[in-house]
Amino acid sequence: MEVGRNHLDILQKLVGFPTVSRNSNRELLEYVGDWLSSYGIRSEILWNEDQRKGNLWATIGPPDRPGVILSGHTDVVPVDGQAWSSDPFTLRGSGERVYGRGSADMKGFIAVALALVPELVRRRLQAPVHLAFSYDEEVGCLGVRSLVSKLADMPLKPALCLIGEPTSMQVVIGHKGGRSYRVRVTGSPAHSSLAPRAVNAIDYAAELILFLRDIGLSWEREGPMDADYDVPHSTLCTGLIQGGSAINIIPETCEFVFEFRHLASLDVDALMRRVEEFVRGELEPKMHRIKSGTGIAFTPIYEYPGLDMEPEHPAVTFVKQLVERNDHGKVAFGTEGGLFKSRAGIPAIVCGPGSIAQAHQPDEYVELGQLEACDRFLRRLVDRLESGGLEF
Repeated sequence: MEVGRNHLDILQKLVGFPTVSRNSNRELLEYVGDWLSSYGIRSEILWNEDQRKGNLWATIGPPDRPGVILSGHTDVVPVDGQAWSSDPFTLRGSGERVYGRGSADMKGFIAVALALVPELVRRRLQAPVHLAFSYDEEVGCLGVRSLVSKLADMPLKPALCLIGEPTSMQVVIGHKGGRSYRVRVTGSPAHSSLAPRAVNAIDYAAELILFLRDIGLSWEREGPMDADYDVPHSTLCTGLIQGGSAINIIPETCEFVFEFRHLASLDVDALMRRVEEFVRGELEPKMHRIKSGTGIAFTPIYEYPGLDMEPEHPAVTFVKQLVERNDHGKVAFGTEGGLFKSRAGIPAIVCGPGSIAQAHQPDEYVELGQLEACDRFLRRLVDRLESGGLEF
């Protein structure tokens, strides 16, 4: 097998780096940087504050023309508590699959892109390919933001960003956005026999949770709707709650976490203003009438914007031609695509090898046929970039 097609060897290396989001991705970036350097390609790393994690950026081809970004995140989700049949950080082949944490989500795509580097260097590209490998996607698309800010300030921006999340090589033109908050309700304690004299933090948390639930139910009844999604409306749910210390003590504190996955068209800031108005205008005045110093505080956990590309956009047509299929879809899971489009003004499309159904699972795998399909897809991209520039 020629070096340029040996994506399995590269995937084995990538899976071997245990880049769970809580860990550093430095060793992986050093490996990628050395790989690129061996072909004469300079890469740049945008480090986080403690320099344990970074975004890698590299350009192959003429830098003075709009090109295509191949974007992938280097972090993976934890394996804690999962029953794996083998070491999750050692790539294992069996039949037509290879197993390992990140094989589908989404080191498989990164491996195929890196295996193509010798071919990219050899070709006379009329438009460049940019490699963008980020961190902390799995905890709210946090790491890529410094790279997106850099791109937003570039006088000549890339024409397209391809996000290689696992879509079974379907062209995905939209995904929902997400936002999550931790809520702390501070009441006042008392013996349970004196309940009317205290502020029950769990009671007020429950009122707010039901208010949030009603918002989610209204979306389900009234929309807005987008039939391209499996769940065609925005959703809102409370996922964690903790409060109280004993059955006979009015609870002083209660904490809960809620999130919403929203259509790209939803005004999320207006939604949060509505929630804040309910808290400040209705709940807290009732609490303060009983005891001053009580209240409700919101702490943001994560947020990322949705992605919504028009099906008729020339970039969508372009990618469909490369993947050789005419259908498109939308997905409920989030990606970095919404950030590239909304904050840097770069059209973004999600298309990559493997199934999202395997992501985050024990014995995560990607099919060899999917990696090969991705390889063909990217080689068609190289052919187009050699024969001419991009017209969108």
